[in-house]
Amino acid sequence: MTTSATPTAVLVHGAFADAASWSGVIAELHSHGIPVVAPPNPLRGLAADAAYIASVASQIDGPVVLVGHSYGGALITVAGAAENVVGLVYVAAYVLDEGESLGELQGRFPDSPLTSNLKQATYPVAGAEPAVEVTIDPDAFPAVFAADVPAAVTKVLAVTQRPLAAAAFTETASAAAWKTTPSWALVAGADQAINPEVERFGAKRAGAIVVEIEGASHAVAVSRPKEVADLIRDAVRATS
Repeated sequence: MTTSATPTAVLVHGAFADAASWSGVIAELHSHGIPVVAPPNPLRGLAADAAYIASVASQIDGPVVLVGHSYGGALITVAGAAENVVGLVYVAAYVLDEGESLGELQGRFPDSPLTSNLKQATYPVAGAEPAVEVTIDPDAFPAVFAADVPAAVTKVLAVTQRPLAAAAFTETASAAAWKTTPSWALVAGADQAINPEVERFGAKRAGAIVVEIEGASHAVAVSRPKEVADLIRDAVRATS
């Protein structure tokens, strides 16, 4: 359990990634004395994943700033209802409204290249039929997910993808914590996984303080860790 007067930054990764994607951001935050927790995101569905993140946050002793990348943004929108959450930071992320799904939000805007480059597989579910999960075609991964990341790194990221349950696209958010909690958002201007217009729309609707990084890919936390950490620091300072 973490005890600190400074809010703890809880970094929630998105689909097709893991907590190691925050490594550069974590190093930056640690250099400024900000406590960090980067939990594994189960990637099995909006309600279950958000409940897990809320449980992580609620067991931290002291205030928490939730940070969500991509699909992780949808999770912090719901998990942010936890009592000790004092701020939300969206990083190239979905910012859902209550009762809205990823599919509904995306459907208002032109598809990104991600949509046509998803590969389906199945995974076992106890006592039920196998469920569907998706990953990004490894050949398309660099261009879609991490165009501004060195090629040697993207090759590793492409083969270490963590799949997202397809059900996550249709589940609706049970809460929208941004309605009562201050929020910040980083828009990745060259995102090919989420249409940047989706990021801008959600951030504006939430009344977030917005920073846009021109030329940044979806993997902005990997390619631009200092800029991402700077926004998180702003949120931590504002909520301290």
